[in-house]
Amino acid sequence: MPGAFSILQSPFLSRTRKKKKGRRRRSISNSHASKTITIQIETNGNEEEEEEAELGFKLKPSSSFQDHRLIQPLGNLLLLDPSSNIRNPGLGNLRILSDELLLDVLGLLGGRDLGILSSVSKSLYVFSTHEPLWRNLVLDHLNGEFLFTGSWRSTYISSIYPQFFPPSTGPSTLRIRNFYSDHLFQSWLCANLEMKPKWLARDNIERRRNLSLEEFVSLFEDLNKPILLEGCLDLWPAMEKWNRKSLVQICGDVKFAVGPVEMTMEKYFRYAESAKEERPLYLFDPKFAEKITELGSDYDVPEYFKEDLFSVLGKERPDYRWIIIGPAGSGSSFHVDPNSTSAWNAVIRGSKKWVMFPPEVVPPGVHPSPDGSEVACPVSIMEWFMNFYGASMNWKKRPIECVCKAGEVVFVPNGWWHLVINLEDSIAITQNYVSRRNLLNVLDFLKRPNASELVSGTADRVNLHDKFRASIEAAFPGTIDQLAAIAKEKMARSKKLNFWESATDACTGGFRFSLT
Repeated sequence: MPGAFSILQSPFLSRTRKKKKGRRRRSISNSHASKTITIQIETNGNEEEEEEAELGFKLKPSSSFQDHRLIQPLGNLLLLDPSSNIRNPGLGNLRILSDELLLDVLGLLGGRDLGILSSVSKSLYVFSTHEPLWRNLVLDHLNGEFLFTGSWRSTYISSIYPQFFPPSTGPSTLRIRNFYSDHLFQSWLCANLEMKPKWLARDNIERRRNLSLEEFVSLFEDLNKPILLEGCLDLWPAMEKWNRKSLVQICGDVKFAVGPVEMTMEKYFRYAESAKEERPLYLFDPKFAEKITELGSDYDVPEYFKEDLFSVLGKERPDYRWIIIGPAGSGSSFHVDPNSTSAWNAVIRGSKKWVMFPPEVVPPGVHPSPDGSEVACPVSIMEWFMNFYGASMNWKKRPIECVCKAGEVVFVPNGWWHLVINLEDSIAITQNYVSRRNLLNVLDFLKRPNASELVSGTADRVNLHDKFRASIEAAFPGTIDQLAAIAKEKMARSKKLNFWESATDACTGGFRFSLT
């Protein structure tokens, strides 16, 4: 049973009140916000009790608050008797385990055992029907050979025990009340929240159209500064061709990487259209152009990124390009792109919210290991926005943010932390590359002592540095020494700036980055 301190720390409070029968209306607001944001969800029903969960967030139209009334946040116990929580009596000796640890234990069970356990008590029903448990079962046992049926539990049952499917379409007769869990509630909440307007309002990236290559290099790539480019994709065939129908037709039975499994486009799109979970699966395939050559010919690298020195390695180069497809809410939590490369990301359908921090600023809530081989961050992107987004608003070095829409390209300089979330169903292309501006950084990264852990996208992590350096020397003799000399000169000049030069540089807001 949670103690008083745990209850008081819960960010959620709610109260109940009696209302007339008939159409029901729920108000959801935030007791901790300076301004209360209220939404109303109308449903048909005959119950008199109404919850007003003070959340301060707007739920997605597709969310079902009715489906999740069985779990409430611990803060709702603040004005109630803590013993009214039915969690512990229904768990028996398992009650001493935290919610997270109990779910870890249940994760060791198979579908049949979880099904049996769900009939023991209401508490065990809540835990054993937790969707991530069934998601893991589907992905582990069925790989990509499944048709998503609206939930992971029903998908597993329909695939493994088809004789029990489809389940009854009538309303559930199981009534569960007074079950309180912050962990389970937040998982549902993160899966069903819409992005708050203030999370989307900030757009401080520089946007440019018809930028010359020389301007891009001098004003952005040399300074290691992000930019959003407009008008680069106007002639791409993909802008006209790529949608769900055409991709399913073009790709047929070819399978693409989706998280830990591979799926056909048809099966993935079926999943994506009805997925309602905290961390939706993302189609992210580095071999798409080899699998379907037509996809590779439907786009052309923008002129700003044509120089890609990793190409000297031919087929031995690390993975560098991906097709990215995902529903609203899917995306990538904070990370730095692999092998110290820079990247560009082009949106073909949909839109994406970007949050970027320079290399020397670790985002709030993100904890990289000392050697950079691991990064600990919140469970989901939405959880980061809920708990950490506001923390950086008063920082001296605030993040660069934008919403990138179809037809636009974001340039991500090497070393920059970035988070991306799809605001709607989206299709995009991204490529990582090495130019002369970040060649020295890449070579330095590849020769680090723990390169076997840091280097990615290739089978030969340890020898990649030597292979790459030798290939560069053969293709572009003297280039590495020339770039090293230029970098050394820049560093010497930066140490000799007088007061007025330093003040001018500070006013530009540009990020200074050393190549050494």
